[in-house]
Amino acid sequence: MQAHPLLAHSKSVIDLCCFTFLMWQLFKTWLYKGPEERHMMQRTSGHPPGQGPYSKGPRGRPGEAVFEEKAMFSLKTLPLLLLLPIQLSKAFPVPPESPEEKKAKIVQNYLENFYQLPRKGYQAARKNSTSMVVEKLKEMQRFFGLNVTGKPNEETLEMMQKPRCGVPDTGEFMITPGNPKWERNNLTYRIINYTPHLLLRADVERAFERAFEEWSIASSLKFKKISQGEADIRIAFYQGDHGDNSPFDGPNGILAHAFQPGPGIGGDAHFDAEETWTDNRTNYNLLIVAAHEFGHSLGLAHSTNPAALMYPTYAFRDPSTYLLSQDDINGIQAIYGPSNDPIQPTGSTAPTACDPRLTFDAIVTLRGETLFFKNEYFWRRHPQLPTVELNFISLFWPSLPNGIQAAYEDFDRDLIFLFKGNQYWALNGYDIQQGYPKDISNYGFPSSVQAIDAAVSYRSKTYFFVNDQFWRYDNQRRSMEAGYPQSIASTFPGIGSRIDAVFQQDDFFLFFSGPVYYAFDLNTQRVTRVARINKWLNCRRS
Repeated sequence: MQAHPLLAHSKSVIDLCCFTFLMWQLFKTWLYKGPEERHMMQRTSGHPPGQGPYSKGPRGRPGEAVFEEKAMFSLKTLPLLLLLPIQLSKAFPVPPESPEEKKAKIVQNYLENFYQLPRKGYQAARKNSTSMVVEKLKEMQRFFGLNVTGKPNEETLEMMQKPRCGVPDTGEFMITPGNPKWERNNLTYRIINYTPHLLLRADVERAFERAFEEWSIASSLKFKKISQGEADIRIAFYQGDHGDNSPFDGPNGILAHAFQPGPGIGGDAHFDAEETWTDNRTNYNLLIVAAHEFGHSLGLAHSTNPAALMYPTYAFRDPSTYLLSQDDINGIQAIYGPSNDPIQPTGSTAPTACDPRLTFDAIVTLRGETLFFKNEYFWRRHPQLPTVELNFISLFWPSLPNGIQAAYEDFDRDLIFLFKGNQYWALNGYDIQQGYPKDISNYGFPSSVQAIDAAVSYRSKTYFFVNDQFWRYDNQRRSMEAGYPQSIASTFPGIGSRIDAVFQQDDFFLFFSGPVYYAFDLNTQRVTRVARINKWLNCRRS
């Protein structure tokens, strides 16, 4: 229960009174000493007792008496002096950190841990205009493809607070001459202990076995689990400081780290025992994190490619699919060569902004931003930022499926709705609402409609596009309007019958079909512009 503000104020006043009383007692003790004694206490002769310039004879004489008085003074006042720090802390509490101080600490810690900023204490981060911090911030922003400003803006701080691997993005580990590797292709691993959270022992062993398989499929490497003796790669769960100069920070934040190939601790992989490890999309999937860390154990550095398993931040991937991207495959084969299998694996690649064949699955506005969905990714476009950020869908919404097919923003309710197949989800900002997913039949669609191609909301009406027809839904009455579906071609002439995505901007519906989009003027009822969709991702070649 919170104390009443008046009581809290009274307590502070009482603490201040206690402090004042203690100071008065000290003053009285001082005042009631004789002038000579006060003078003696003010001097520090630097001589042994009884032998200073103010003593009158050998030890045991007046000089020693003065020392005894000083000792008595110290004994009398010691309890009061011991109480002073307590009363001072109560009367003058330490003020809480300001938002700017918290931001400075985040920046300082992140750049120290992952970008080799010298550890000079948190005060250095407060002066983040200094060249060292600015350069390290720019380096971090370039790595993640952010707007390079050298300032801790919102998107930079957001990236710094995402769960991630504890291995630095730059530093000696990354640039060791000769690219460290194992000298043989048959490696052993040993599990030292097991996670205390959720997963059974067998689940942990299966996750690690599968994680090694991801790398052996793509390379000439083979892995064998041993139960005793010295293994090439030792795997363990630890918490906090565990003796390798890379302490864990508790739940979330740094999930795990691993060491480059070599003797001793080389190749070992450590996982934070305080994380909640799972075998599904909740919390942190052990298979996904382990496969990433074993990449470090084999000699791979972090990748700047968001599609890569070796990207520093955590993102859920479907464990039933092959986890490595083409970037990961290229990296491991550059070190150890391809596998002997005649059929070589192919990994996924992230969509690129300037791909002339690029199409979008769905588009939605969100409080001024525009989100462009493609497979397991989405781009975030903010009108005030020059860069468009590519992210995994699972990084923001672990429970959402990939391949979102349609989306719209309901401005009246401050919600966005995402559709895939016959299901839909409601989000407030970036938070999925409880009770979802729901069936699209709740909107009043006939059973023949099993998926939505595109959707857009305008003036409290939502337009749903399915094949070559569209429905219109009344957002306020929460019901489908009579007289629908209608033909897309007759109501929106000039845009064709295939619609991948649509969103509203001013008095225009922007229809996306294949690699182009059509700007349809709602006032004149005609298409006023046709252009390539790449321009929305700031591709200069579009």
